[in-house]
Amino acid sequence: MLVARVYRRGMNDRPIALVTGASKGIGAATALAFAKAGYDVGVNYLSDEAGAAAVVARCKDVGAKAVAVHANVAHRSAVAEMFDTCDRTLGPVACLVNNAGIIGGSAAVTSVSEEALAGAFATNVFGTIYCLQEAAKRMRTDLGGAGGSIVNMSSIAAILGSPGEYVHYAASKGAVETVTIGAGKELGPLGIRVSAIRVGTTNTDLHAREGNPERPAAVAAATPLGRIAEASDIAEAAVWLASPKAAFVSGTVLTVAGGLLP
Repeated sequence: MLVARVYRRGMNDRPIALVTGASKGIGAATALAFAKAGYDVGVNYLSDEAGAAAVVARCKDVGAKAVAVHANVAHRSAVAEMFDTCDRTLGPVACLVNNAGIIGGSAAVTSVSEEALAGAFATNVFGTIYCLQEAAKRMRTDLGGAGGSIVNMSSIAAILGSPGEYVHYAASKGAVETVTIGAGKELGPLGIRVSAIRVGTTNTDLHAREGNPERPAAVAAATPLGRIAEASDIAEAAVWLASPKAAFVSGTVLTVAGGLLP
């Protein structure tokens, strides 16, 4: 897949993609998909250093330059340092994929804890905005940037509500979609496209880690295409949204959920 020629190149004359939460699951698949598409890749991680190193190695195996970058996206200063590291080691980011996110455990909305609520919004909403802000500084054409693309990861939960399970998480992803629409309008004149993927339940270990291991099978049974997503399904959508093939797509949300709708 060809990448946009207008994007500023990195040190190896390849555009740079930064994928947050990329040590496993959808983030890992997305980092590898961008590497295969001709990007050098920043692989952000929070705690799984070994996982991030493995993703970096896979990206290098397909000819990309890649670097693992530790940062908790819920902290503005850590996000700034992450982007500075990418600047020094790869070059200015041409595509940001805001993938880092947490569910915050399974609970009814009437009993969700303050800690879970604060954590979900700190990572999923504040982190998305912090990363968007840093990416825009480097991309915006009025400040000398070459333009770029930002892809935010939302969830089908944003329109299903996830009652009895993840209403707090669904609410945070609803906020991500609002940020996408508003930022798409605000940053479009500055050469930056902003889109989101409304992700369906995906074949990762996320739900098992969050205490709801039966959920993927239940969702697969209710999905018109008869299965849940593979991480590569989401990754390829992200690469498309960042590519010239989606040059007139911005401020919008692409649902990748196998036909599962309200």
